[in-house]
Formats: sequence, C-alpha cells, structure tokens
Amino acid sequence: MSNMVTNHPHPLTLGMHVIEIDGVKQVYHVAGTGNGPVCIVHSGGPGMNWKSTEMPLLEQTMTMVYLEPVGTGNSGFLPDTDYSMPRYAYFAHKVVEHLGTGLRPYFIGQSHGGFVGLQYALDYPDELGGLILFSTAPLMNSELFEEMLRGLEKFVERYPDKPEAADTIPAFKAFMDGSIKDKETYMATLDLLLPAYFGNYWNLPPGLEEWKATVDFTMTERADSPFDVRDVLDTILTRTLILVGEYDFCTGPRWAKEMAEKIPSSQIHTFEKGGHMSHFEHAQEFMNVVNDFVFLEIKK
Repeated sequence: MSNMVTNHPHPLTLGMHVIEIDGVKQVYHVAGTGNGPVCIVHSGGPGMNWKSTEMPLLEQTMTMVYLEPVGTGNSGFLPDTDYSMPRYAYFAHKVVEHLGTGLRPYFIGQSHGGFVGLQYALDYPDELGGLILFSTAPLMNSELFEEMLRGLEKFVERYPDKPEAADTIPAFKAFMDGSIKDKETYMATLDLLLPAYFGNYWNLPPGLEEWKATVDFTMTERADSPFDVRDVLDTILTRTLILVGEYDFCTGPRWAKEMAEKIPSSQIHTFEKGGHMSHFEHAQEFMNVVNDFVFLEIKK
C-alpha cells in the first residue's frame, strides 16, 4: 500500500489534499484553525458530496478534515462494488494514519457517515478521541426504510397545507424501488424529497439556496450490504455524542435513544423540532453542543 500526498508539505495544511490508498485516489479537505482539535467529517449518502456537511462555525474552534469518501466527488472508485461499512471505515482509518500517529481525532459521521463512524469505532477502538453520531442509526436495512416511510407520513401530517410535503412520499418511494439510474433524475427526485430533511423547511435560517447549491451526488454501482450493529453497540468504548433532530424522518429519535442506551460512554442531544440537517438548521446550537463535548474532555 502506498500513501502519496500531493501539493502540500504537511497533511494538515489548510486546503485540498490528494493521497493514494491501495491504488485508489482519496481526497480530503482541511479547514479551520489549523491548531485546534482535529475532527474528521464523513458525509452521508452513500454518494453525497462533502460540501453539504461543511460546518463553518466549528471551523472557528477546530481543525476540520472533510473526507470525500471513496466513490464520491473527486475521490476514486473502488475496483469492485464492495462499498461496505468496513471498507469505508478502512479508508477513513488510513486517512487518520496519514495525518499522524497518536493524533486521536474526533469523528463526525452524518447519516450514512454515522454508520461508518460506528464501524470505525468497532474496527479501530483505540484511535478516536471521540465519536459524534449525527442524524444516524445503528442499522441500514429494510427495518430502517420502513421507519423512514412512517416518518415521512408524520411529516406530511404536520404540513397538510403544503403541497410540497405530499410530494415527498412518491419521491422517497422512487429512491427505494431502484428505478433511478442517472444523476439528473436522482437530483430532481432529491429536490422533491428535500423539504422532509428539515424540521420546518418553510422557516429556515438565511442561506438555504446557497446550501442547496452545495448538494451534489455521485452515482456508482454499490453492492447491497445490509448493516446492523445493534448487538455490538455495548462494545463501543469510545466516548460518544449522539445528535438527533426531533422531527428527523430519516434517522430519528427512536434510533438515537437505542444507541444512547447501549453505548456505555455516550450522551444524547435532541434538536427541538429539528430535522436531518441540524448543522444547517440549528448551526449555532450544533456548534455549542459539539464544542462542549470536545473541549470538556480536553480540559479534564
């Protein structure tokens, strides 16, 4: 295996970095203070680009390392279709190795990135200073998808006067039936589903259009690999913060509570009336909660 950095003399120099892991191009972006605690950020999807999970307020206090997961954006594609959680966790682990031994970074995993974070903590138990599970769940299978549909139905009930709300259910079903094969159709369908990702899409802070412009998706063939770690959550010894939106249809309070009950050293924070994108919808509260978690540990 060869890791090769280009364009930067140090792996945590601010900016875009390109390395090679097992012959596959891996891109990551460093932003923030340059001298604060290091935090790896893994976006969702799988296939969502890193820009949609940028956290500029956290960049004021931490050194943020945004991954472009393999098979996404500027990173390379795997030589096979095994985009499993252990494979994603392995690539994140190799980036951490590249950043420097003994670093013990924090890891923020949003949605699918949270699945990767859980797998990382299981596969590499001594590497992380802390795990931040953001809008995620301990499983990805038919049980989760059924719960998502029930969450969407509740979303539609909350907004009976909004025709955009009703459009989210057929959009979700189009994602689930596997009929979408091209990026243009995927992005158009995602646009229809987008209101459900927020607690209140019609009362968001300024900057929605700018944030929407960052949302992109990379399509590639990924083998179906169901994920369920509920039976081993109690073996995760990494200090863990669980963040959930009260109205998150996708990975809501049911899953957050289960993770908090089973992960020994964990705490949970619920964003009141929040959705799946609390880093945008409740940015200041999000920053405060994460900083409290990170810097409380550092002060000990």
